[in-house]
Amino acid sequence: MSTTTESGMAGPRNTSREKTYKKTTSSALKGAIQLGIGYTVGNLTSKPDRDVLMQDFYVVESVFLPSEGSNLTPAHRYPDFRFKTYAPLAFRYFRDLFGIKPDDYLYSLVNEPLIELTNPGASGSLFYLTSDDEFIIKTVQHKEAKFLQRLLPGYYMNLNQNPRTLLPKFYGLYCIQSGGINIRLVVMNNVLPRSVKMHYKYDLKGSTYKRQASRKEREKACPTYKDLDFQDMHEEGVYFDPETYNNLMKTLQRDCRVLESFKIMDYSLLLGVHVPDQSHREGAEPGQAGGDGRRPVGQRVLYSTAMESIQGDGKAAEALATDDTMGGIPAKTHKEEKLFIFLGIIDILQSYRFIKKLEHSWKALVYDGDSVSVHRPGFYASRFLKFMSTRVFRKTQPLRFSPSKRTRTSIPALKSSSQEILSMHADERRREDRRDRLGGACSLASLDGQAVFVSYLRPDLVPANPSFYDGSSMGTTSSIFVNVDNHSQKSFL
Repeated sequence: MSTTTESGMAGPRNTSREKTYKKTTSSALKGAIQLGIGYTVGNLTSKPDRDVLMQDFYVVESVFLPSEGSNLTPAHRYPDFRFKTYAPLAFRYFRDLFGIKPDDYLYSLVNEPLIELTNPGASGSLFYLTSDDEFIIKTVQHKEAKFLQRLLPGYYMNLNQNPRTLLPKFYGLYCIQSGGINIRLVVMNNVLPRSVKMHYKYDLKGSTYKRQASRKEREKACPTYKDLDFQDMHEEGVYFDPETYNNLMKTLQRDCRVLESFKIMDYSLLLGVHVPDQSHREGAEPGQAGGDGRRPVGQRVLYSTAMESIQGDGKAAEALATDDTMGGIPAKTHKEEKLFIFLGIIDILQSYRFIKKLEHSWKALVYDGDSVSVHRPGFYASRFLKFMSTRVFRKTQPLRFSPSKRTRTSIPALKSSSQEILSMHADERRREDRRDRLGGACSLASLDGQAVFVSYLRPDLVPANPSFYDGSSMGTTSSIFVNVDNHSQKSFL
């Protein structure tokens, strides 16, 4: 076995020597992958579209591809092999759900050469990346492939409810049989685009036991750090605006709930950090941060970028995905340094089986049981979310209003003007009170010789020519005289 990168983790190609996986050279494996996928996807286009049925998740199609060719398959220079496709109709539905057309899928995987990536982990898997940065092909173990096949009905249900997710997006599950050896492959979305340089990469689980990059890993040109490294290098965490932070936390909570329901644990958050100012200082050209120096075609897969996976409306994602950030989420450090974040949940094909339970029990006897990565799914999800929401990602606080220097100097002037206005109103009230005391009401002769009452305070209540012989007029007049002093009432009566 050989070692390569974690899912979606772009790295430089290793041209020193050809790698082998299960006694199969990398070139032969890449050729078999492209021949097999080209045949099975091309053959699938002749089948009519229909609803996915339960039995579709358990269908396995097989075709034999001899090196001399046959009536159905082309000749090739690799050893004879058999290519198996798991749940072809179900995976076709998943690709349609994410907007992947058959022609685009074939062009990415078959027509362009696959790029082999290096691996900082110890999974022993081989990783291949398509030239357009769209897809990752990863070799998986038999138990992982079997678990994914059992997972497909629930995965189907979850994608229908939540197509915007940070969980891996599986586009195909295949197996190559040659010389008595089975090599199982899964096609997934790419998390970290090569066109954007990742200045920091982290594999985060929320645990502390042995969660630190080894010395050998740190010596690499682009190392992948772990939880304890993140706390040392980004002690204050990464800051998002409130809306982005809330959207990200909701997505993580929803995904962890799904993983817990499937009894999945030991997954990681793959985090890539791009620092634009550092790229400018290094003199990097846009779109030439990694890979072969060519900027790949814009991502065509729906919800494939980090921003698209957490945004509700997708408008901001469309704006960001068109520039050199390739859909990264804008963030800042505590020192206001701009960042772009790329992330996704990886390694979800580990269930809490009997072996994992034994591993946790053994480690808990020697170390703190809550600090080891292997734990029951409920506790693992809770610890994972707590670490991400408090130590890794943080929310920027809205700016409070603080008066500027110019505003503070104008406060005395505002006070003096307001005092002048208040004093003017007070003088006016005193004059009105004085008029009220001197003669708040008086009797004037109307045109017909009847008395009319006038009030300085309430001119709107003055009756128009009231008749003293009208009962209603008398009632109205008496109600008007409530505030009149006794002297005025005696002179009137």
